[in-house]
Amino acid sequence: MNVITNKDNEKFTIAVEGRIDTSTAAEFEAKIKSELNQCSELVFDFEKLDYISSAGLRILLGARKLMGNNGMKIINVNETVYEIFEVTGFSLILDIERA
Repeated sequence: MNVITNKDNEKFTIAVEGRIDTSTAAEFEAKIKSELNQCSELVFDFEKLDYISSAGLRILLGARKLMGNNGMKIINVNETVYEIFEVTGFSLILDIERA
């Protein structure tokens, strides 16, 4: 997994490449927590994300709880990852924009 972060004023963007699973979830969570309290908008760019496991979904759910209903969105989600969001019901609770 490769994570690229960008902070523009209070907007924090996290682009993820590869997989978010049990072996990479801790690193992913650490990248989010490093900036979460200092931003009002959190954007996940999943254009190059191949897979997300339940460990990654748990982290997204925690981030959404901290950011509130309008402070977080996920963009550039491919069909494979979107299907995971649909099957788990996360597509109903997260702001997701498909690729």
